[in-house]
Amino acid sequence: SFLQGSKLEIPLWLAKGLRDSKRRIISVELPKIYKEAWRTVFTADATVVDLHKMGPYYYGFGSQLLNFDNPENPEIAQTILQTFISRFRRIMDDSQNAYNEDTSVLVARLDELERTLFQAGQKGLNDFHCWEKGQASQITASSLVQNYGKRKFPDVDG
Repeated sequence: SFLQGSKLEIPLWLAKGLRDSKRRIISVELPKIYKEAWRTVFTADATVVDLHKMGPYYYGFGSQLLNFDNPENPEIAQTILQTFISRFRRIMDDSQNAYNEDTSVLVARLDELERTLFQAGQKGLNDFHCWEKGQASQITASSLVQNYGKRKFPDVDG
């Protein structure tokens, strides 16, 4: 058995399962990248941070941390959002300006969500160049558009 105040490293899914709004079974200690000192770094210049090294799932994990009652949640949420906004433009610019180049240096410092965005930008650029050279037989709808059309919306009485 564990004494009150014992510190354990447990997976996020288990911590979420033990969370109880009525009884305080656990409290969560913030990983250092979400603490005030790092939030200050992100506020100063989020583009210099190696998110992959600090936490390859920075955005996803950070948003899950907001499920726990932490007085710093508003600041954490704001920092995550502002970090994404400040890094997004550069990621997309890099993805559009690196045609047929080795992009490993560009993606090395990115979180997994950012890597996915970078790859989407690269795919769009490559598809455009193929179309421009006449190598694309037809223009097809984006998978996002196709999936949107398949959704069923409830009837709304006007």
